[in-house]
Amino acid sequence: MTVFFYVQHLLGIGHLKRAATLAQALRAAGFKVVLASGGVPVASIPVDVQLPPASAADISFKMLVDDAGRPIDEPWKRRRAGALLDAWRAARADVLLVELFPFGRRQMRFELLPLLEDARRLAPRPLVVCSVRDLLQPRREREADTAELALRHFDRILVHGDPRFARFDLTFTAAHLLAERLHYTGYIVAPAPRLDAARSEVLVSAGGGAVGRRLLETALAARSHTLLRDATWRLLAGVSASDADVRALARAAGAGVIVERSRDDFQSLLAGAALSISQAGYNTVAEILQARVRSVLVPFAAGDEVEQTVRARLLAERGAATMLEERSLDPQSLADAVNRAARAEQAPTDLVNLDGARRSAELIKQWL
Repeated sequence: MTVFFYVQHLLGIGHLKRAATLAQALRAAGFKVVLASGGVPVASIPVDVQLPPASAADISFKMLVDDAGRPIDEPWKRRRAGALLDAWRAARADVLLVELFPFGRRQMRFELLPLLEDARRLAPRPLVVCSVRDLLQPRREREADTAELALRHFDRILVHGDPRFARFDLTFTAAHLLAERLHYTGYIVAPAPRLDAARSEVLVSAGGGAVGRRLLETALAARSHTLLRDATWRLLAGVSASDADVRALARAAGAGVIVERSRDDFQSLLAGAALSISQAGYNTVAEILQARVRSVLVPFAAGDEVEQTVRARLLAERGAATMLEERSLDPQSLADAVNRAARAEQAPTDLVNLDGARRSAELIKQWL
């Protein structure tokens, strides 16, 4: 059984990382997986099909650019749509799995609608499934159109979350229209590492690093004002951080501070940390809950982004994290948040279901 899995990351790498974790679980369940990525290549995350890369020009997501930073035009779109269709047809897949669309990635309609229409015309028709996280960036004015697209093109919708923690309709109020197609899987996270080391470091991370420099710089300034000032602080700038930013952080770091771009063993570092300071992206939060590490979450909220803020607030309300809003971020407020988190209890063990990757593979196998 073959799954053709489309994913497009535009700013950070969270979508690609989650898709790669799900692809790994599908392979473990006996599927052949063709993972097709339309974003900028990430060396640590191999894919099977690399389409001509597209990314967002800035945090507004209003303009897409190619790998040379040029705005994409209609000829580029036609070439990429053709490349995607060629890869799809060559795979002869039993399942078409599309990450996020139609609940996001509307910028990619130029290639996704032809792909979905092609799948509808095939006989026998492949199973068409959407893979989507539990919390979205609310777009109430688009919900009716989104629901119509979902009903027209998708047989099933995998919601990678736990309804005990956050229901899909919290940020997509038209979810009731899709009720019979929605299936909660639990959160997707790679298997936990085995680690018996004492929790000692403070781990400061910025996800992929596209928008995390301010948090990292503030953490450096806050360190001396915290109860954990004598611990080693490890700053991970992220694979998308610029070389200049990494060098600047390294110059500013004093004794007891380690600055690195990224680590393949991030989950092990997290499991052995005394405290985590990070934004509140889906993947990072799932890994924090898996590690049961005390944490300070500073959700990314530039532009009109609210998804990370909603997630961080839900965790804070349940005593599973300490939240600091980005607009209030400065060295003293971060130091105060670190001190509160250091005194807090560990997150509960059963707050959310973290078996989403295996469960997703199980559901797809049942549906086939």
